[in-house]
Amino acid sequence: MKEHSNKFLVIVNDAKSRISETNVEEVKSRLDRGDNFYLVDVREESEWNKGHITNAIYIGRGVIERDIEKKINDTEEEIILYCGGGFRSALAADNLQKMGYTKVSSMDGGYSGWVKAGYPTET
Repeated sequence: MKEHSNKFLVIVNDAKSRISETNVEEVKSRLDRGDNFYLVDVREESEWNKGHITNAIYIGRGVIERDIEKKINDTEEEIILYCGGGFRSALAADNLQKMGYTKVSSMDGGYSGWVKAGYPTET
């Protein structure tokens, strides 16, 4: 587990107070069921290139607010965001909600939790 600065954790916890969160197990079971939602990786491109969840799409945290409408224009679509552990994705989810996206959540545990559970990834 990374050590995060207190100031970073303050803004993450503030964002988490306004967003929905899911977890690794729930996302895996929803994927297995064939539920229809977008799974979006918001990590850095270098992290994505090393490996990501199978069938996820990439929109980096630094550009998601700028680029989300190019990939997911319908604000009613369900979107589950993930990062390394669930902090950057919480910040991104908060901003997407501010942009009018109504079914956004962040996957607590992130990619590291996914890998730890032994779930499928791709490069």
